[in-house]
Amino acid sequence: MEIMYLMIFLSLLMAIGFLLAFIWFVRSGQQDDLITPGMRILNDDKKTIN
Repeated sequence: MEIMYLMIFLSLLMAIGFLLAFIWFVRSGQQDDLITPGMRILNDDKKTIN
């Protein structure tokens, strides 16, 4: 039965860690613009070497 308490505690600890990491990423601006980097490669002009 003690292993169940340990597993519950560890899973809650991991869930809190993931939640804190998510909040930190959102506040630091990591999730502001997800579309532009993927579209930038499609609109990139080819440079010619003369």
